Amino acid sequence: MAYELNEQKKIGLGLIGFGIFFTFLGALLFFDRGLLALGNIFWLTGVAILLGWYSTWKLFTNRANYKGTVSFILGLFFIFVRWPIVGIILELYGCIALFGGFWPTVKVFLYQIPVVGWIIQYPVLLLDRLRGA
Repeated sequence: MAYELNEQKKIGLGLIGFGIFFTFLGALLFFDRGLLALGNIFWLTGVAILLGWYSTWKLFTNRANYKGTVSFILGLFFIFVRWPIVGIILELYGCIALFGGFWPTVKVFLYQIPVVGWIIQYPVLLLDRLRGA
């Protein structure tokens, strides 16, 4: 099966989940930079464990992904120097630029989740129609 999860991938997904939770909590609590930094550390570690260290390194250092990498690193820098709103905006752009190519895989995975798949398959909520694909 293409989407088999071993123990290492489960840990990576858990760390990504914690990273998203702490980032959301940090944004909810008026951009608390400690929670945002903790969320970034969890998220980056989870991505590295999920994809593998070498694949993560190749993703961030790929010539086509330099804009996303630079904006994500600048976003981390701005969070650490107490400009969290600018940092979050740069990180969001960096994540979209870096992981935009993974959208078809994520879409197939979301369709297979029982409740989420049923909700996003309704014609009103189809994301392909919104994007014009």
